[in-house]
Amino acid sequence: MVFGMATTKITITLPDEQLNSIRELVAAGKADSISGFVKHAVNVGLFDAAGWQSTLKDALQETGGSLTSAERKWADDLLRARVIRRKTPTRRNPRNKAA
Repeated sequence: MVFGMATTKITITLPDEQLNSIRELVAAGKADSISGFVKHAVNVGLFDAAGWQSTLKDALQETGGSLTSAERKWADDLLRARVIRRKTPTRRNPRNKAA
């Protein structure tokens, strides 16, 4: 633990395959701990998010400024539809079912 840095213990849920992969990295000495691996992953994610925010801000400035309400609604609807599609389970072809 780093002294002087406030931390909070939380519970997260990961697919078994991901947790097993992290455990393998720890066992191989490629990660200090599961917690350390997750902290690093969060730092990478936050850095990426900040980078994308900066990129988006620059792109908007080059193309006329902030999104209009209509443009924002269009983007929100498009992204929402993509998320819903990802969450919808894929249907199996009945012909591929085992007898």
